[in-house]
Amino acid sequence: MTALVFVDTNVLLYAHDERDLDKQARAREWVGWCWRQRAGRISTQVLNEFYNNAITKFRKSVTLQEARQQVTRLRLWQPPHLDVYTVDGAWALQDRYLLSYWDALIVSSAHQQGCACLLSEDLQHGQLLDAVRVVNPFQALPADLPALT
Repeated sequence: MTALVFVDTNVLLYAHDERDLDKQARAREWVGWCWRQRAGRISTQVLNEFYNNAITKFRKSVTLQEARQQVTRLRLWQPPHLDVYTVDGAWALQDRYLLSYWDALIVSSAHQQGCACLLSEDLQHGQLLDAVRVVNPFQALPADLPALT
C-alpha cells in the first residue's frame, strides 16, 4: 500500500504558478502522483489557503470559478473537519517542536489522517515530527518516497 501524503498549500500553489516553471513542474509531478496513487490528503485549512491565494496571487490567470472548481476537486482528498483532537495535537506539536501554530495545525492534521509524509517546503526536509516525515517536493521525487518513510 502506498503511504498517504499530506500536501501543503504551497505545493498546490506552485502547481499553478507560472513564475517558476521548474517548481511548477515538480509540484505538478507530486500532485499528479498523489492523484494516481490516491494517496493525497489535505485539510480544510489548506483548501481555504489555496483558494484565497489562488484568487489573489493569480487573479489574472485564475478566475473565481476555476479556483472554486479546483477546491471542489481537491475535496476528493477527504479533508476532515477541524476538531478538538487536531487542535490539541497542534498545541502539543507547537510546544514540542517550536512550530508556528499554523504549521503545527498542518502537521497535526497530517498525523490525524495517518499520513506518513508532509509535502512542504516550509519545514525542514527529512524532519520527523512525531510520525510525520517532512518531504520538500523540490528536494525529492515521488520515487524517493519509500526511502523517506
